[in-house]
Amino acid sequence: MLTLDQVKEVLNVNTPLVYALVRSGELRAAQFGGRGVWRVREDDLLAYIEAAYDKTAQRIAAGQIPEETTTED
Repeated sequence: MLTLDQVKEVLNVNTPLVYALVRSGELRAAQFGGRGVWRVREDDLLAYIEAAYDKTAQRIAAGQIPEETTTED
């Protein structure tokens, strides 16, 4: 299981975004113990990443993401 800090590192995003993904249910996570320690199963993180790829591909196919934003400088 991964901590939210580890998830942040894997996704290369900031902490508030990770918490927002968990709160929205977009990223499945569980809270353990009295101090509210959050953990994410590796399989759940991989499922989130796959879903993000699928959603992005759909948006590109629908023309919702301009071509100039899909290149990295």
